Amino acid sequence: MTGTDFTRIFLPLRESLYKVAFYILESETDAEDALQDLYLKLWARRDALDSLNNPKAYCISLLKNLCIDRIRAKKDFADSGKMEIRDSGSIEESLNQKQMLQQVHKAMELLSKREALILRLHVFEGLDYKEIQQETGIDPLSSRVLLSGARKKLKNCIRYEKN
Repeated sequence: MTGTDFTRIFLPLRESLYKVAFYILESETDAEDALQDLYLKLWARRDALDSLNNPKAYCISLLKNLCIDRIRAKKDFADSGKMEIRDSGSIEESLNQKQMLQQVHKAMELLSKREALILRLHVFEGLDYKEIQQETGIDPLSSRVLLSGARKKLKNCIRYEKN
């Protein structure tokens, strides 16, 4: 599919797709982000889009799945804040672990949604860059850059908190 065809077919769907994303996510910024992710994913798959019978239905289905993934990611991130500190025997060590965990959660809030997503998929779910590309549509090079930036932000924030 050419860029002209893509623009002609998929860009006019933006307003109705935004309404779907907003209905599911109940947030303007999350809906905009989901829509951006949708268009990135569509563009990455543009060669396979020529055979679509109903582009709007395909987009809505894909968007719904992206929104559900966003909701799950938010829930997983919120639930990760409830992680328990293992009893190491030493009260001081437990307090240090708890402080470190709080610093990590605080630092995670500074990450962009894409950085947090890549970090979660690569570090916590163990996906490699190719699997991340299949999951998100973000190419491996961009994933590496996002992951590197996320790690730097986390390290700097945690280092800053210690001082």
